[in-house]
Amino acid sequence: MSKKRIPLDELMVAMDAVDALRHQENLVQKELSGEDRRAKLIAKLREIYAEQGIEVTDEMLEEGVRALEEERFVFHPPKAGFQTWLATRYVRRGRWIKPLLVTLGLLGAGGAGYYAVAVYTEQAAVRQMPKTLQQLYAQITTISRDAQAQKQANLLAAEAKEALAQGDVTSAKHKLKALEALLSQLKLHYTIRIVQGAKKRSGIWRIPPHNPGVKNYYLIVEAVDTNGKILSVPVQNEENDVIKEVSQWGLRVDRDTYERVKRDKLDDSIIQNRVVGKKERGKRKPVYSVPTSGSTITQW
Repeated sequence: MSKKRIPLDELMVAMDAVDALRHQENLVQKELSGEDRRAKLIAKLREIYAEQGIEVTDEMLEEGVRALEEERFVFHPPKAGFQTWLATRYVRRGRWIKPLLVTLGLLGAGGAGYYAVAVYTEQAAVRQMPKTLQQLYAQITTISRDAQAQKQANLLAAEAKEALAQGDVTSAKHKLKALEALLSQLKLHYTIRIVQGAKKRSGIWRIPPHNPGVKNYYLIVEAVDTNGKILSVPVQNEENDVIKEVSQWGLRVDRDTYERVKRDKLDDSIIQNRVVGKKERGKRKPVYSVPTSGSTITQW
């Protein structure tokens, strides 16, 4: 049911009555606690208006008392919440909108500056690519003592040069990285030896995932430089073709070699001839002193 609409003149009187009663706070608190409080309040209001020479009806005065009891014209602050916070921010927008715009402008300028630097750096790297290609190829040619490595370098350099001529920066980057990896590989110089120790595994056999009818035998080996430091080197796992940098890997050998190393270690826990190969500077692959296919694994 909709509420009864109050005429404007009665509403104004009711508001004025409430205001008058609020100025008589002690009276209101006292009278409202009595059983005949409504009649006493109406009588008090009639007396107040009579002193001012204003004639009002009982209905108007009753409406004023009712409005007071219902706190109809009392302002209740809204409960805290997102909508209240949002409205407050809007009302006070003059305080924060200008600083916000300035901050956003600075951030925009900073972002644009960062983008400009990134773009400039990338463009500089692209301009440097022909020189980088020339330097890498010259270093490989100088250090290489491996015909296959030199052939690979020739092919990569030609492909990189063609990619740059075609504006294919992505392809050129891949070719340059491949040349860098080849150069790093050629620079390495180390000895390959069998891992030794009472609690360390020196060999393992595995059944290959794609050929369950055979066993593959591996010696667990490591790379050591001229100072005795164990190196991490790139090794390709023959079971999944993934290349990883590892400090130990499995070198596939025949069964006789595997059994011979096994007997040697079981004799006194010491492998007499641990060195099984050597990787020389300028060479891409090691040269082995044991029968091996050169296949390797990096996990077992």
